[in-house]
Amino acid sequence: MILAGDVGGTKTLLALYQQQGAEWLCVKKQQYASADFASFTDVLALFLAGEKVSQVCIGVAGPVVDGDCKTTNLPWFLKNAEIAEQSGATGVLLLNDLEAMAWGVLNLPEDDFVELNAIGKVKKGNIAVLAAGTGLGEATVAWDGQKYHVIASEGGNTDFAPQNEEEIALLRYLMTLYPEHVCYERVLSGVGLINLYQFLKTIKYAPVNAETEQKMQKTDPATVISALGMTGEDVLCVKVLTMFCRIYGAEASNLALKCLPHGGVILAGGIGAKILPFIQQGAFMEGFLAKGRYRGLLESISVKICTNADAALWGAAVCAMQATKQ
Repeated sequence: MILAGDVGGTKTLLALYQQQGAEWLCVKKQQYASADFASFTDVLALFLAGEKVSQVCIGVAGPVVDGDCKTTNLPWFLKNAEIAEQSGATGVLLLNDLEAMAWGVLNLPEDDFVELNAIGKVKKGNIAVLAAGTGLGEATVAWDGQKYHVIASEGGNTDFAPQNEEEIALLRYLMTLYPEHVCYERVLSGVGLINLYQFLKTIKYAPVNAETEQKMQKTDPATVISALGMTGEDVLCVKVLTMFCRIYGAEASNLALKCLPHGGVILAGGIGAKILPFIQQGAFMEGFLAKGRYRGLLESISVKICTNADAALWGAAVCAMQATKQ
């Protein structure tokens, strides 16, 4: 029995897999609201309920240092030794969540992806992975000619670089909220959607819809913005998604230029799949290709959205399965 996990700022997903012949079957899976628990060990105790496992692999939203991880958007500190003792596992591996996500997308079927770049071609080579959700994660999958190597990063926390007058004004606004550092995650995440909405209100881009404001008070504002932007019911929300998609495209091509992913760019995470029809309208690819003399290079690169919500969990499971063979 192995345990796989995907720990994020919003939700924690855990699953148990058992081998039957050559197949691994998921025998238990549960999702928890991360904010409802003081620590990961509390979630793990509830999920395992005394069950013991042989191998553990967990993708965590945060940097993994010496096998342990202090989460970025939660007050949790996951310790390798504590998880081993609690689960009974002989092997415990903590991965950055985008490292787990990358292993996941490498092992998913083709019908879990939607192509955004009609003229892009997939070749054997490096792959760039980005995931906008509670935060913004980035990873590079390096191809050495024989196999893949996943390189974790905290690239989502690099400096936000505006590309036009409107985005320069956005940066100035964000500097009042985050005077120490404005990064891409402050724009390309759930909180980022809210930041964009508040910015557009500040510059009076369009009249504020009172019904939209009321909905935001009753439920998650980012969810409201996404939904009303998708349907076109709220002008401010439509503009939020347009800006979000263009900036997401710009950052995706920033990563592409750094690793030359002839194997493709893959967008994962919760937001991309949820607003897929809007992303397909063109603002994302407009931002992706707006790199001057490198437009031709970027036009040749495949850009896909992963629609499988469990990609990071599956990546962690794949790594745990491989560990049982060693």
